[in-house]
Amino acid sequence: MSATTAENKVAVASQRQLIWWRFRKHKLALVSAFIVAAFYLVAMFADTIAYTEPFDTQSARSYIPPQPITWFDADGHFHPTVNALKGKRDPRTFKLSYAPDPGETRDLVLFGHGYEYRLFGLIPTDIHLLGVSNSRPQDALFLLGTDQLGRDVFSRLVLASRTSLTIGLVGVVMSLVLGVLLGGISGLYGGWIDVVIQRVIEILRSIPTIPLWMGLAAAVPNSWTPQQVYFVITLIISLIGWTELARVVRGRFLALREEDFITAAELAGASQMRIIFKHMVPSFLSHIIAAVSLALPAMIISETTLSFLGLGLRPPAISWGVLLQDAQNLQTLALAPWLLVVALPVIVVILAFNFLGDGLRDAADPYG
Repeated sequence: MSATTAENKVAVASQRQLIWWRFRKHKLALVSAFIVAAFYLVAMFADTIAYTEPFDTQSARSYIPPQPITWFDADGHFHPTVNALKGKRDPRTFKLSYAPDPGETRDLVLFGHGYEYRLFGLIPTDIHLLGVSNSRPQDALFLLGTDQLGRDVFSRLVLASRTSLTIGLVGVVMSLVLGVLLGGISGLYGGWIDVVIQRVIEILRSIPTIPLWMGLAAAVPNSWTPQQVYFVITLIISLIGWTELARVVRGRFLALREEDFITAAELAGASQMRIIFKHMVPSFLSHIIAAVSLALPAMIISETTLSFLGLGLRPPAISWGVLLQDAQNLQTLALAPWLLVVALPVIVVILAFNFLGDGLRDAADPYG
């Protein structure tokens, strides 16, 4: 393609095309986009990927180490299997425990049967991505081992991803709407409206975070269901997280409201909401993308940290922070170091979001 043809193509391209062309040159951001999409795909089909009911406990299965998968048989053919579990009773304590038996194997199968659930909350089924032939998955398959209560770590980790990732997503959407709307109104109207909104922002930003969370954790009744606690945590994180974006939006609106194209829109009879969302917000889209890309991993870290400290979601709810509570005891880690595997998806998804945000921020300003 000649230089003239390329220039002509850029000249007639839409804003979305320009953003996409620049974004796909950012290889690290592109890879991060696939990683983030994979995480949310896992969250969407969490019940299908998890092969064991997350609350299925059995003390005899306590702290079973991760099971290795044998991918090929003795003849070199692809034949994935795992060792069956064999019960053994301690002669001193008479406690029954289970350990893998190398002399007996179980075949791994795709789309096997397991516990019943509703796909997308609507379709009843018991089909799971992985299964075990001639056995129940909860009796023979523990890819990441078990915890103290004999619950499968892999299944709980997959289902925890749904909770932690959706709290971040819903929280950011709510914060984005509040930040753009209130910040836009504050910067566009000015006067007493601006004074009131800015004082509210200053009050929210001046509240110490840890004492606030401790008070909120004490205020949440123990009788509330995990769904109610989930809703409240999401709402509170959103109500606190919108203030920084509102400050950024207000500053940009103060600079833009005197521009000629805003005056022309007002003279043409455009409503204030149309001026905000159709004329002013698109002009600094890269700033909003940068703020959102930083807010989303911050929301996930907030939920994980608060749940880890016991100030957020609590058992029987399942999230990354709740699962990490099992790994905060040094004695437990000495017996079951594989419980720390929960920290791995947290690190990966936070890094992926940050790299994705960098790529989107650069791509949102194609002429920059």
